[in-house]
Amino acid sequence: MDDEALVRMGARDLRDCIADGRLSAADLASACLKRIEAVEPRVQAWTFLDGDLAMRQAKALDALRDAGGAGGPLHGLPVGVKDIIDTHDMPTQNGTAVDTGRQPGADATLVARLRAAGALVLGKTVTTELATFRPGKTRNPHDPERTPGGSSSGSAAAVAAGMVPLAIGTQTYGSVIRPASFCGSIGFKPTHGLIPRTGVCLLAAPLDTIGVFARNVADAALIAEALIGPDAADPDAADPDARRAAAAPGLLDICLSEPPTAPALAFVRTPMWDEAEPDTQEGFARLVTALGKQCTAVTLPKMFGEWQAAHRALMLAGMARNLEPYYRKAKDQLSDMLRGMIEAGQTVPATDTLAALDLREALNARLNELLERYDAIITPAAPGEAPRGLDTTGNPVFNGLWTLCGMPAVSLPLMRGANGLPIGVQVVGRRGDDARLLRSARWLVHALRDRDEDASVAGRDA
Repeated sequence: MDDEALVRMGARDLRDCIADGRLSAADLASACLKRIEAVEPRVQAWTFLDGDLAMRQAKALDALRDAGGAGGPLHGLPVGVKDIIDTHDMPTQNGTAVDTGRQPGADATLVARLRAAGALVLGKTVTTELATFRPGKTRNPHDPERTPGGSSSGSAAAVAAGMVPLAIGTQTYGSVIRPASFCGSIGFKPTHGLIPRTGVCLLAAPLDTIGVFARNVADAALIAEALIGPDAADPDAADPDARRAAAAPGLLDICLSEPPTAPALAFVRTPMWDEAEPDTQEGFARLVTALGKQCTAVTLPKMFGEWQAAHRALMLAGMARNLEPYYRKAKDQLSDMLRGMIEAGQTVPATDTLAALDLREALNARLNELLERYDAIITPAAPGEAPRGLDTTGNPVFNGLWTLCGMPAVSLPLMRGANGLPIGVQVVGRRGDDARLLRSARWLVHALRDRDEDASVAGRDA
C-alpha cells in the first residue's frame, strides 16, 4: 500500500492491516506526516505537531505488537486532539495567547483512554479562541478562502484533508456538527456526558460535549466507544442518560448491525428553517422524496421556539463562571466578542439559568415522545455550504437545540451545494440511544448510495 492509499483508508481498515501485520504503526504515522507536510501550508489544521515524537510513539506501539502485547481497539491509529484538551507531552494552549506555552502535567481523561486503547496522539489541532467564536488559522480544505467552521476547526479539516483518520473535538453550540458539515467529514456528538471532560477547558457544563471526527460512521463509533464511561471527576458523566448509553451493548457492533426494520425518520425543519439556504432546502426536498415512506415531515410544537434564549442563558452564564480567570488576569488579551460575552454572562440572573434547565427537560420530554415513533430525526447540519471568508466560523443555528437537549447527533456529508462544497445532513437521536442513532445514520448512507441519490459519499465504506 502506498502512502496515498493509506491516507484515504478508514480507521477500521487501517487497524485491521496493523493487526494482521500488513502495515506497521510507524508506516502509517509516516504516511500521515507526509500528507500533513504536503497540505498543511494550505489548510493549517495543526497548532502543535512533533514528527519525532509521533514516530517514537508509533515505534513503541510496533514494539509492543512484536513482543506479543495485546493491542487495543485503536492500536496504531493516529488521532488529532483539539487544543483545549490536556496532553502531558504536548502543549495545550486553548487557542489564546494567554496560554502560550502552557504545558499540562497530566492527560485529560479522554486522552488517557485514547492511549490505553492503543491510539497514537499525533498532535494538537487548531481551536478558536477558548473554543468560542474568534477563528483560528485553519482554512477549509475544499476552498482555502472559506471557513472550516468552528470551534473544532482543525480536527474537522485534518480528517477531511486526509491528514489523520480520526480526531477529537468538542461542542457547546455547534462546534462538531457545523465544521463536519463545512469540511465534509463525519462528525459525531454523543449524548451529553457520555465521554468525560476532565482535563478539558470548559465553557458551560450543561452544554459542553466531547465529539469525534472520522471518515465514516462506523469509524466514529469505533473511537467513541473507546472513550465512553463514567468519571468521578466529571459530574455530568454520571448523567442517567449517559449511564444508559454507556451500559448498552457495544456501540460499534450495533452501528454495524442491520436494523430489524428500515428506520423511520422524522424530517424536522426546526423553527430556524428560514435560515437554511436554497441549496439546503432543495436538497432536503430531494432527500425526503428519495426516502419515500421511510421519512415523514414533522412540525415541532411552538414551545421549541424558546430554545435560543435558554441556550444563550446557559452558555453565557457558564462562560462567565469558567472563563472568569482569563477575564480577571488578562482581559485585554481576549477578543472584544469574548470579553463582551463574559460580561453579558455576569449579568444573567440565576432564575434565567434555572428556567433554561427546566425548559430543557420539557423539550426533552416532547422529543422523547417523538422518538418513540421514529428512529431518528433528520435536519440540516448547517445553513448551507461553508461561507466565503475567514473572519467568522459560520452560523450554528441548526445545532444549538440538540446541544441544549443533550441529544446525540451526527453530520453526514450527503449533499453538495451549487459550488460543489459539502452540506451535511444532521441525524439526531434520543438521549442515551447513541448506538441506535449511529445504526440509523449508517443505514441512511447505504440507502442513498444504493439509490444513486448520494454522489458525495458513494463508494465510501460507511
